[in-house]
Amino acid sequence: MLTDGAEEAAVHGVALVERVLEKVRRDPGGSALEYRDVPWVTDGVASPLPPGRLAALRFPSGRSLSPSLRAWLAYDISLFERHDWFAPDGGLGPRPLSELVGDEYGAMWAPEFTFFDERFPECFLLPGGSDSRRFLAVTEPDALGEYPVLALDFDDLPCVCLMYPGFDVYAADTAGLLGLPFETYSELADDRTYGPRMRHHATHCFAGARETQFPF
Repeated sequence: MLTDGAEEAAVHGVALVERVLEKVRRDPGGSALEYRDVPWVTDGVASPLPPGRLAALRFPSGRSLSPSLRAWLAYDISLFERHDWFAPDGGLGPRPLSELVGDEYGAMWAPEFTFFDERFPECFLLPGGSDSRRFLAVTEPDALGEYPVLALDFDDLPCVCLMYPGFDVYAADTAGLLGLPFETYSELADDRTYGPRMRHHATHCFAGARETQFPF
């Protein structure tokens, strides 16, 4: 559960991302991760997405960007560029989950994840984890227009788990603003603040479950 102080300060969406951006603006070249150097902003100089391009940007499926992603891209695009979010034509270039898994864990694993490609056709890698990975999946958005962030874990049997209800909460937790303990990947589904959003995504991602484990 959230700590008392974090619970009082917890918000959602653009308001939460603006809190993260306040921290990033103070040290844009600082690392998003404590255990590996992953700068928030490449070379410490923000590169905003031009307003006209931002206004027109959509996922290939036609879905709109979430409000928190729009807020971040209005400040800087370099974090997403370094994680291969963009296609050569400047549009967004997602990967189906099996392709992302093959790129990150080896081609031998990709066929095992084709089961998810219809459910998660538009995935985008995010920084976080060591052996595990974080990715945003463009699925049915929640009431705030946000898409879930999931975890891939291969430490024991491979599993796919809901972890955050949106980029907003992912960014704030990665920036150290929320004090989330994460004894299990999906524990925010029981949280008073973020649980309703997590349970919405569970319904659309895993038919109400929070995660699924190999063999799928």
